[in-house]
Amino acid sequence: MGQALCVCSRGTVSLGGARYLLLHRLAEGGFSYVDLVEGLRDGRFYALKRILCHDKEDHQAALHEVEMHGLFDHPNILCLVAHCMVEKGAKHEAWLLLPYVKGGTLWNEVEALRKRGTFMPEQRILLILHGICCGLQAIHSKGYAHRDLKPTNVLLDEDDRPVLMDLGSMNQARIEVNNSREAMAIQDWAAQRCTISYRAPELFTVPSQCIIDERTDVWSLGCVLYCMMFGEGPYDAIFQKGDSVALAVQNPITLPSTTRYSAALQRLLFSMMTVNPQERPSINDILHQLEGLQPALAGQDTTQI
Repeated sequence: MGQALCVCSRGTVSLGGARYLLLHRLAEGGFSYVDLVEGLRDGRFYALKRILCHDKEDHQAALHEVEMHGLFDHPNILCLVAHCMVEKGAKHEAWLLLPYVKGGTLWNEVEALRKRGTFMPEQRILLILHGICCGLQAIHSKGYAHRDLKPTNVLLDEDDRPVLMDLGSMNQARIEVNNSREAMAIQDWAAQRCTISYRAPELFTVPSQCIIDERTDVWSLGCVLYCMMFGEGPYDAIFQKGDSVALAVQNPITLPSTTRYSAALQRLLFSMMTVNPQERPSINDILHQLEGLQPALAGQDTTQI
């Protein structure tokens, strides 16, 4: 997996023939953490993602994430600069060097707006949503689905360009399920890899005869749109209270009463969050609808609560 990496003196690392200065921790999760590093040769900042591999399955998952990155060269999908596998005693770490996107995540921005008592204006929502859709279109066009789209997996650069990250849950878009054993395998996989409050209804209870396709991402996209509009995902509070998200997603979505956003945007949200995946629009359909929405909605201001 990639070129050998060594940790050097004075807090630097070497990867792909270049050296990087370790600065500080950006994020930390259960199985990975991300450090900010600076290239000593080019002076640029990068994010160094370290994935802990406890066994062969973890190792394969890290290789899969690298492989998924290699499929794309797209402005709305985070690229992979370099990668390698590092031995840590009996265990291994996968190290992925990624561009550093200064603006942080979409969730960071939504939280900041909420703390200031404001909501995102419609025109800005449309701009960000369009970029996310372009990234998803690139993924879907190659026969894959992201499967873990959520505000914390969308980065925003200084120009509000969204960049999709964390490709570790990506897999084939179209999955044919022929029996209960296959259905349970998909259901268990989704429980591990797809964030519960952004997970499509068909991944909670998978029928023994069905086809799962890329429209799981369209449901998650609807949850992301809802989050941009209302300051949190539609099922975030349900999950935090310990209530059943699996039951909640089986019912039609309800929206807070507001005149803040156009009826057209609300209709688009409803269409994404249709419980029956066969009735959801494709990402191409959504992009087509967005092209009609954007010119008419210019000039809206941030709305106070």
